[in-house]
Parts: sequence; structure tokens; C-alpha cells
Amino acid sequence: MIGTGDRVLLVGEGREFFVKAGPGTLSTDKGQLDLASLIGASAGDVLTTHNGSKFAVRIPRPTDFFTYGKRSGAPMLPKDIGLVIAYTGMNHNDDVLDAGTGSGIAAIYFGGVAKSVKTYEVRPEFSALAQKNITDAKLGNVEAIAADFLAAEGLYDVVHLDMQIQPEHVTHAYSLLRSGGYLACYTPFLEQMAIVVDAASGLFCEVHPHELIEREMTRSKRGTRPSTSVCHSGYVTIARK
Repeated sequence: MIGTGDRVLLVGEGREFFVKAGPGTLSTDKGQLDLASLIGASAGDVLTTHNGSKFAVRIPRPTDFFTYGKRSGAPMLPKDIGLVIAYTGMNHNDDVLDAGTGSGIAAIYFGGVAKSVKTYEVRPEFSALAQKNITDAKLGNVEAIAADFLAAEGLYDVVHLDMQIQPEHVTHAYSLLRSGGYLACYTPFLEQMAIVVDAASGLFCEVHPHELIEREMTRSKRGTRPSTSVCHSGYVTIARK
């Protein structure tokens, strides 16, 4: 059941709106909707605007926060986050440390999978924005920390880095990992990937760099072909302790 302040996705009439339940009015070209009418509603309910347009209620998932959450920069793409989850075997027993929080999108995905997530961001304004997104996602197991990753303490099953990585970051990640745990580093350029691989190779028993490529398909009356959008996004290096 939706409560006051909860994020809701309204879908219908070829449109989507990412709103908060509570006082106020959503004004669109499809009519006006009293946002207080969302309180007490459930996923799948249908609400009608003043001119008769109908919108179905959805409870947002991480994919919706990727699309509609407030951003401080370009987040990792869902396909890249998915590779991190799959190749580290992230699961409900895991304590995860994420660094380079940005908008908190990766931390939100991880929070839906792992037992606990701590996400470090050295820029306080970015960390504060990420915490708002995390709160909107209703993830009590995710904590945004405004601090340098090198100040992180504790033991974790997975450490994920999406930041300007230097060898000392890889060494520190190794010290934070439990035996058998994984380090995952996202890097946009080959030179940064090489820094990770070189630093990790002297510490970890397994080091595997991956290029991140995806081709979305488009279908029209003329035929089916790969989309012309860019398919390469960066690199993820997976290392096991």
C-alpha cells in the first residue's frame, strides 16, 4: 500500500510520470490528477484524471530510478551493473562496499540483491543526492557515506569501485575483502583498466577484465537490425581474493 511521500510511477496514454504520493496536483496534457489520491493505492490500481485519461500505478524498481532518479552525473548502465552482480555472485548473504556513489543508482541495484550496502562518495553534495534517491527507493539496507574510499573499514564480500582508480585503491579493496570475495572495478578507458589489472594481478588469485558491449535490436516495417546507438560503454575488471 502506498503511503505519503512514496515514489510512484504512473503509466498510461503513452506517457509515464515519476511522482510522490501526497499533497499536490500532477498537471499534464492528459489532464490533472490529485496526488493525494495515490495514498492507500496499490500497484495495478488505475487512476483517472479530470478529463478521463487513465493511468496505472506502478511501484518503482531500480530500472525506474535509473531512468527518473535525480542525477549528479552519468551512472553505470544497467547492463554493466548486471555484469558486476552476475560475475561476483552477489546475493542476499553479502555485505557490499560501493565507492564512487554518484547518483546512487548502482547502490540501489545492489541493495535489492545484497544483505547490506555501504556506498562511499568523497563529494558531500553527490552523497546527499544519492541518499535521497536511496530513501525514495525505500532501501533501509543501503547507507550513503560522504567520505573517501580509503577511509573505509570493515570486511565485505564484494567491493565495487566506479571512480578514478589508483593502485592504492586496489590494495585497500583487497584489505577489505573476506577470503573468496570479489573486487569489481568499472573503468571507462583502457588506460584505467590497465592500472586495475596491473595492481590486482600481484594480489588477487583471479583477475578478469571484460569489455562492456550490448547491441539493442530495432524492428520496423522495413526489417530488423541492430540499433545505431553506441554499444560500447567501458570495462569491468573482476578480481577474486
